[in-house]
Amino acid sequence: MIRIPFDELRNTLERVLLHLGLEPERAALSARLTAETDRDGVRTHGIARLPRFAEMVRNGSVDPLAQPECIASFGAMERWTGHRGPGNLAAHAAMARAMELATEHGLGAVALGDTTHWQRGGAFGWQAAEAGLAALCWTNTLPNLPPWGATTPALGNNPLVLAVPRTPAGTIVLDMAMSQYSYGTLAAYRERGAQLPFDGGFDEHGVLTRDPAAIERSQRSLPIGLWKGSGLSFVLDVLAAMLAGGRSAHQIDTDPLKEVGQSQVFLAIAPQSMSSMEELNTIAQGAIEALHAATPIEPGKPARYPGEGTLATREESLRLGVVVDETQWQRVQALETVA
Repeated sequence: MIRIPFDELRNTLERVLLHLGLEPERAALSARLTAETDRDGVRTHGIARLPRFAEMVRNGSVDPLAQPECIASFGAMERWTGHRGPGNLAAHAAMARAMELATEHGLGAVALGDTTHWQRGGAFGWQAAEAGLAALCWTNTLPNLPPWGATTPALGNNPLVLAVPRTPAGTIVLDMAMSQYSYGTLAAYRERGAQLPFDGGFDEHGVLTRDPAAIERSQRSLPIGLWKGSGLSFVLDVLAAMLAGGRSAHQIDTDPLKEVGQSQVFLAIAPQSMSSMEELNTIAQGAIEALHAATPIEPGKPARYPGEGTLATREESLRLGVVVDETQWQRVQALETVA
């Protein structure tokens, strides 16, 4: 692993995205979102995904010039289409609009169809929470998760994001997939020859395992909460497709290089419409203090709330440089010259 100054990382990504055909302003925003992903320590969804994005632009799955647009409005709710443009840009625009609607109505929602991989879903929770709004958003994916009681993938791992504003201290952001480990995380563990900390799925013989390579081969990742995660994945998928007027997981191509047409939902809430920020902060702080007061398994290491570790990683990255995999960094740099 090596450290790259944040500005150097962002500027390199911007040049790559310009080379791939994105317009300057959109290339700059996409580069920032990707660089911030690695800055915050989510290395499976930052520069690690850029070579796949580049290949999808080249094979025509992603249109680098396509922009999302609103196609229907229902008061505080809107339906948008992404036209299969860059997924992180479409998601950022959809959340920004949901935030505008929430500021006006107290609550706003945008359902986005025909889009592409949003990369790091947590980015859009941070986007809302850092502006003082709560957020709930999720996406469906290609089928990569077996339903509980089955052996073949029929569900997506459908990441879900929940964000709670908190000022002046750091916000609370939960970003999780419906599988115990994302496939990006499985690949990261496999590449460094490490076992998972907990069972992550079944091997080819139906035995629970911590071997990431065995889970990749079997395609039998473990749902969070077993049958509960399986059920939640199914409901998120159906509801997203219904609200967006888009595709369900079973209608999305199983080839990762052709994974397009996702359905996503972005909900923003203005809690200060009902209470002052001082009251809201008091509630959040009390809950956090109770969490920190729980007896830790390892002395000196209290339980952390969602997003707490991210804030520490972010500060270190900006001070010392962003930690990136050297091989992945070389691949990204090479994309500047690929025809």
